[in-house]
Amino acid sequence: MPSTSQIRNDRTAVAAWTLSVSHPLMTLLVALWLLLFANLPFWRTVWQGVEGWDNGNPLFLLSLPLFALCWLYLLLSLLAWGRLTKPVLGAVLLVSAAASYFMHSYGIVIDYSMLTNVLQTDSGEAMELFSGRLVGWLLAVGVLPVLLLSRLQAPRRRWSRELRVKLVSMLLALACLVGIAMSQYQSYASLLRNHREVRLLLTPSNLLAAVHGYVRRELRAPQALQVIGGDAHRIAHVGAAIKPRLTILLVGETARAANFSLNGYARQTNPQLAKAGVISFSHVSSCGTATAVSVPCMFLEVGHDHYDESMARNREGLLDVLQRAGVKVLWRDNNSGCKGACDRVPSEDVSHLNVAALCGDGECHDEVLLSGLQDYLDRLTDDAVVVLHMKGSHGPAYFKRYPAAFARFAPVCRSSELDQCSTEAIVNAYDNSLVYTDHVLAQTVELLKRNGQRFDTAMLYVSDHGESLGEGGIYLHGLPYAMAPEEQTHIPMLLWLSPGMERHANLQAHCLEGLEDRALSHDNLFHSVLGLMAVQTAVYQPERDLFRQCLAPRQAFEGRAGASGAIN
Repeated sequence: MPSTSQIRNDRTAVAAWTLSVSHPLMTLLVALWLLLFANLPFWRTVWQGVEGWDNGNPLFLLSLPLFALCWLYLLLSLLAWGRLTKPVLGAVLLVSAAASYFMHSYGIVIDYSMLTNVLQTDSGEAMELFSGRLVGWLLAVGVLPVLLLSRLQAPRRRWSRELRVKLVSMLLALACLVGIAMSQYQSYASLLRNHREVRLLLTPSNLLAAVHGYVRRELRAPQALQVIGGDAHRIAHVGAAIKPRLTILLVGETARAANFSLNGYARQTNPQLAKAGVISFSHVSSCGTATAVSVPCMFLEVGHDHYDESMARNREGLLDVLQRAGVKVLWRDNNSGCKGACDRVPSEDVSHLNVAALCGDGECHDEVLLSGLQDYLDRLTDDAVVVLHMKGSHGPAYFKRYPAAFARFAPVCRSSELDQCSTEAIVNAYDNSLVYTDHVLAQTVELLKRNGQRFDTAMLYVSDHGESLGEGGIYLHGLPYAMAPEEQTHIPMLLWLSPGMERHANLQAHCLEGLEDRALSHDNLFHSVLGLMAVQTAVYQPERDLFRQCLAPRQAFEGRAGASGAIN
């Protein structure tokens, strides 16, 4: 056993590497570190927002770092108390370092919806974001200050004195904030009014606000499931020769309309669909900028303006209404789940099937959604809607979203660090993923054609949201809708109808083609699918049904006449 003198010497050596610092000063040092090293996107945005040295108000410019420092100090002081000061500050440093990396590298902002996206990301998607650069950033911005923090030791004080010193320091910080705000009110008001994203960039206050928003929503009192379309029924078919209707609805991932050649993009990203007779609606907007918002929203009847995230789990949607009306429903998923849209209908997760030609490295390409689907169709004898939730063009590893045979454009970015790749390489990889999506959709059309003897068939494809590929220094998606660029909200939507579906649904193809340039959105999905599947309910809104205005006069008359003859 070591002797007493050895133990004393060891303690002396440790003490030599320890600095006595009060908790308030410790908190101030951490706030200063975060201000200088974890908030580069914040300072870049602020400097551009105030027009830099051309601002003309030097006192305002000088006050900015002091204001931000006092704000961060006050927040950290509210979080860290007593013996928990160092652990709390250490955790804040590490989390802030990670947040600052993604804000700096991808141009994102942090709010509760972005936090929701992070928490709902599966392990495979999370690993795509892991890189050596991320590790280096975390070591330099997070781990290093934590190690330095561990060498600080607060002097022992009575708890009353410790509390008094802490409260006095917080009051001084608050007084500083108030004084600056009052003396430079117009300048700060103008900055925050014209650049609202600033509040979503200051770390860690943006993280605290995001956590608060997320927890408040998660802890909200559970609500009873709200039944929608309780009166839903199918309109009686007119004529004994009418076949069952089969619609395959493909929910795309991260596809933006601007890169679809069907919409005028210079590159041929839709070579197969260009020959398949599909209709491309070129002016469609998404309900959100992330899967967690867009998927549940598009399957509800309320629309973008009235959607609330609590509805995702507490409100019935399109698939519930179809199932209640007697339509067979199946959800097949190759993504990260249906976000509540399929909770009460049959569903299958095909993302981990062992299909040699399509699966490997922990994920499957989207053709796996069609694997075994014919067996399901062979058992159908009635109207049906099959939803295929695609992996699509999910980033940042676009190069993983397609088989090698679809690498039409080169060179491609083979890194998750998009800001380290050229724009050309990023767009090449992204466009290759769209070429593969084109192939999957074309294969779906062929599947429906093969089943044309038994069903009247339709394919409807719509992406959940778009994607930024570096425009304005922004990558990926998920920005708050009010500040999101068009690349994240302008999405593709495609329609294919079999001749039998056109005829028996009495739709006029030339009329539908005339809607290609009409402004549409996710708001149209719920009501259009009900219309296509001849389902009647009081929640159906005909003005949002894109098929309604293209009904031939006879169908409109027979639909009304047949409404009394529901199919049970």
